[in-house]
Amino acid sequence: MTRSVASLADEALRLARGLGVMIVTAESCTGGLVAGALTEVPGSSDAFDRGFVTYSNAAKTAMLGVPEAMLKVHGAVSAGVACAMAEGALAASGAGLTVAITGVAGPGGGSMAKPVGLVHFAAARAGRPTLHQARRFGDVGRGEVRRLSVIAALELLCEAAGKTEAG
Repeated sequence: MTRSVASLADEALRLARGLGVMIVTAESCTGGLVAGALTEVPGSSDAFDRGFVTYSNAAKTAMLGVPEAMLKVHGAVSAGVACAMAEGALAASGAGLTVAITGVAGPGGGSMAKPVGLVHFAAARAGRPTLHQARRFGDVGRGEVRRLSVIAALELLCEAAGKTEAG
């Protein structure tokens, strides 16, 4: 069962409060939609610090410290870049929990290796290993890829905060 964006955002904020940490987002193809979902929740300012919208490769490097060489070798839509974005957001903000998203929302921009609908997610929590997940949503339309990406990002954020399937 897929949970609503609102309930996932509320859960992520509740978990962050329980940990005593602030959340930061690092977004590319979602363009700030995850930060928007989190700040839609009343009282979110006590658990949400900031969002980085790093749509260009130059922004990923300048704002989050993603190595230019990594971008050249692997491309922006890759596991390494998603993880570097998450880790860079933690370092740049001093927050304790982050989620990063980079993908191909379409309708163009895809390739055989990186088709439209491929999105990489990473979540980092201070003192813990960075989590990575790749999803292939398919060529379901730009808006739908972005909507599904917000849900997946919030789910991964909750996982990184310590929520388990049973909990």
